[in-house]
Amino acid sequence: MGILRRYADIQENVNLGQKWMGGKMVLHPGDKNMQAKEIPIDSFFRKIVMLRDRLRVLEQRINAHDVLTDEDKINMQQYITKIYGSLTTFNVLFKYPHEQFVGEKGSKD
Repeated sequence: MGILRRYADIQENVNLGQKWMGGKMVLHPGDKNMQAKEIPIDSFFRKIVMLRDRLRVLEQRINAHDVLTDEDKINMQQYITKIYGSLTTFNVLFKYPHEQFVGEKGSKD
């Protein structure tokens, strides 16, 4: 991974799964007097990818921080890993498995 790509807030090109192309997400409120909200799934997917990329940048900045102790870095890293785990629900949207969220169980480190 290049230096700029690794430390900058640059979003990489991530592909939406083919079956979701042109799709929409529909949110139905519990209150029947309210209207449903439709969101193009590719717009929602871009937001998920932005979130993932910003978490990665945060993770890198924590690891490179020169004032935090190693224990602080580990504690924050564990918390970020738990966030990734919470986001694995959205993995169904990703075209390639290597671009998906990985939580504690799937961590290779």
